Amino acid sequence: MEERPETELISIPATPRASTPETLTPSGQRSPRPAAKSSASSFISPRFLSPIGTPMKRVLINMKGYLEEVGHLTKLNPQDAWLPITESRNGNAHYAAFHNLNAGVGFQGLVLPVAFSFLGWSWGILSLTIAYFWQLYTLWILVQLHEAVPGKRYNRYVELAQAAFGERLGVWLALFPTVYLSAGTATALILIGGETMKLFFQTVCGPLCSSNPLTTVEWYLVFTLLCIVLSQLPNLNSIAGLSLIGAITAITYSTMVWVLSVSQQRPPSISYQPLSLPSFSASVFSVMNALGIVAFAFRGHNLALEIQATMPSTFKHPAHVPMWRGAKVAYVLIAMCLFPVAIGGFWAYGNLMPSGGILNALFAFHSHDIPRGLLAMTFLLVVFNCLSSFQIYSMPVFDSFEAGYTSRTNRPCSIWVRSGFRVFYGFISFFIGVALPFLSSLAGLLGGLTLPVTFAYPCFMWVLIKKPVKFSFNWYFNWTLGWLGIAFSLAFSIGGIWSMVNSGLKLKFFKPN
Repeated sequence: MEERPETELISIPATPRASTPETLTPSGQRSPRPAAKSSASSFISPRFLSPIGTPMKRVLINMKGYLEEVGHLTKLNPQDAWLPITESRNGNAHYAAFHNLNAGVGFQGLVLPVAFSFLGWSWGILSLTIAYFWQLYTLWILVQLHEAVPGKRYNRYVELAQAAFGERLGVWLALFPTVYLSAGTATALILIGGETMKLFFQTVCGPLCSSNPLTTVEWYLVFTLLCIVLSQLPNLNSIAGLSLIGAITAITYSTMVWVLSVSQQRPPSISYQPLSLPSFSASVFSVMNALGIVAFAFRGHNLALEIQATMPSTFKHPAHVPMWRGAKVAYVLIAMCLFPVAIGGFWAYGNLMPSGGILNALFAFHSHDIPRGLLAMTFLLVVFNCLSSFQIYSMPVFDSFEAGYTSRTNRPCSIWVRSGFRVFYGFISFFIGVALPFLSSLAGLLGGLTLPVTFAYPCFMWVLIKKPVKFSFNWYFNWTLGWLGIAFSLAFSIGGIWSMVNSGLKLKFFKPN
């Protein structure tokens, strides 16, 4: 019997069914390998016909696609599935926009005209513009660093700080300002919310109020109880609806206060010259405090990583894409709220602006010119915004409480334990607010103490984690911004302390009648 050549035994007919093996794309679709151009394309190399070659290659291709879909070997901490921030990972760009808007627009924007009364037109607009783009850049850094190391998601600001600065130093640098920002903001929200509820009641009730109305502290307690009820929502994704309500109310009342202010007749003795103080040192400290108020207007960076942690992330669809898409929309709207409030408020009241901000000025100068129903609606929107902002700023504290419990017991919190933590936190914030009723007026001091979280630490983190080429523009730029942020933090904190001492701890956002 005549033997045929070896190659003839393995020749493949040139038909569509006898094509070379298909490869699997990461999305699971089959993609045939393109045919070779040479005449040898009708032959398969003998090494692919070995007993292990083809099956092993298929396994490796399938495994590669699987790993790309899962998230390139992301190491998941089982404890994350028990904690409020990472319990649900079905967030999207819309949720990111809602949360960033709720965290970025709020009562802190109402005191921006106070800063302008010390800075004047030119320096006020310049400082506000620089702060806006600076914090937008550092927000982009945080979004990119969320998955800077393959296989690791930094779900919390402190975790990223530990990765950049080291385990111990990262905790020391980041824990205090982030907790102070979350807890201090929550306490200030109780004060402002309670005082605004009292103003709303007085505006609606008018002369028909009862002879024994609630005191200011009792209104604080009413607001705290409402916050505790809403805080029973289990995780960060579950409060997306509240964040949407908070964002809508913040945009609405921010627009209302500056439109109502500029539509009314300006006070006759108005002046746009920066407030003059008796000494040079007093003027310097006042300017530092005003810049601290501008810095405090851009809060929320301590929540950026936590918001991004609520989103699913894979190799093909990383979480930073929807997060940055939602953040861009949110911060365009934030600019549309903060800039008109600052500029319109200063135009309407000049250096006659009360220390409480534009809402206090509106009530003081035009309470008899504006319909009572419109004023009441403005106050009610502020209350709704404070209620929703309390939830998102308190979520990192709830997460810390439950992380401590789950690490000790190695089991998730029951509904009763979770509720107990939140009730405890609500009343602790209430008692701090009652003991320190001037806290809501310390926007400059809060801005100075928490400024590194927004303006400085992200720049340092970028250099230490991404490691740009030494002495390159990127290297110099981030180091310069970081150290400038630290210097400004010290200066603004000193200015805030001076302002607090100089005012005798009597500043209030709203002065109840």
